[in-house]
Amino acid sequence: MFKKTVLKNGLKIITCPMKNTHSVTVLILVKAGTKYETKKENGISHFLEHMYFKGTKKRKSALDVSKEIDGVGGIINAFTSKDYTGYFVKVDYSHFNLALDLVSDIFLNSTLPDEEINKERGVIIEEIKMFEDTPMHYIEWVWEELLYGDQPAGWKITGERKNVLKIQREDFLNYIKNYYVSQNTVVCVAGKIDNKKTLSMIGDCFSDISQKTQKKKKSVREFQTSPRKLFFKKNTKQTHLALGVRAFNIFDKRRFALQVLSVILGGNMSSRMFQELREKRGLAYYIHTSVELNPDTGYLVTYAGIDHKNIEKATFLITQEYKKIKKGNLTEKEIKMAKEYIKGLFGLSLEESDNIASFYASQALLERNIISPEEKIRAIDKVNKRDILNVAKYIFTPSRLNLAVISPKKKKIQNFTL
Repeated sequence: MFKKTVLKNGLKIITCPMKNTHSVTVLILVKAGTKYETKKENGISHFLEHMYFKGTKKRKSALDVSKEIDGVGGIINAFTSKDYTGYFVKVDYSHFNLALDLVSDIFLNSTLPDEEINKERGVIIEEIKMFEDTPMHYIEWVWEELLYGDQPAGWKITGERKNVLKIQREDFLNYIKNYYVSQNTVVCVAGKIDNKKTLSMIGDCFSDISQKTQKKKKSVREFQTSPRKLFFKKNTKQTHLALGVRAFNIFDKRRFALQVLSVILGGNMSSRMFQELREKRGLAYYIHTSVELNPDTGYLVTYAGIDHKNIEKATFLITQEYKKIKKGNLTEKEIKMAKEYIKGLFGLSLEESDNIASFYASQALLERNIISPEEKIRAIDKVNKRDILNVAKYIFTPSRLNLAVISPKKKKIQNFTL
């Protein structure tokens, strides 16, 4: 059960009472991510997320923020994506008042002290270095740079070092004024709560949120006519690759068939990619296929870490699995197993209040309609062989194929096509 309420000031509220839990999660999502940035300010969404933990008018320092939640054994955190930024607190239900007061306070009243901004520059630069030193994760950034190039969808969420060193307090204030507004924001509370009381409390906490008209983002440009590759040179012990295809956005009805397809290909230990490249041939320790769908972009991609000498063999085997399904090599048994896997994992996730909050809040912020867990399960159940094959024929084409590689040396790859 969930209830959506829109306040007079435009703020969207989602409440999700859960009987069989002792936790409560308060999650705030705002449409302010990399896709809303200019080249000059790239990285500001992520930098601002960090700064919101550095003190408010009520809680003067970062320690004042953290010790309150640590004192009740709760969790406080935040995250930045290409499409939005999120702030959340998860606590035992007896501390709900504290959780709502704390997360609303950092969202509305952060002071952004200059001395903290200057200190946090170093923290973020170290975070950038950490990602660069972790090619298993950095390959995801190289992949999106290949797909989208020099536009917001292709920029790093952290921004480049030069931007991190230049962003000033005034830049943060302007960014907040443009995007941290009521119509751009969703507050979701999930867990052991009273609906009526919770709505009233949220209304009180967010009565002063800005009602300024939200600033729009630019549309993502996608243009490709043939297979493309991007090599990032780094002295690594193994080659890391991302091999996949452009797909469609989150509003497309085919998204459920695409999800089933990705599980069949590389979503678990019994998937085709895992069995063929790891179990049968011993080429990779990690290999998995996943789907990313956003309001204006989408893709299916397989990630793997392999020995340098095996890059051509691995890319060939991955594209072969794409081709097999495109040609109709698909069994009802595989489809049933994939669907049960998706439903099983999804069902387990619904036991946690933070997952429930994320499920509803992300839909309320990004999508045109909110579906319930039961509706999602029914949509997965309806996926059939024809649906999957139609999606495979649509996405597995040379004009959608892309390969991103992190390796010490660029290597020519023969027969790279679908």
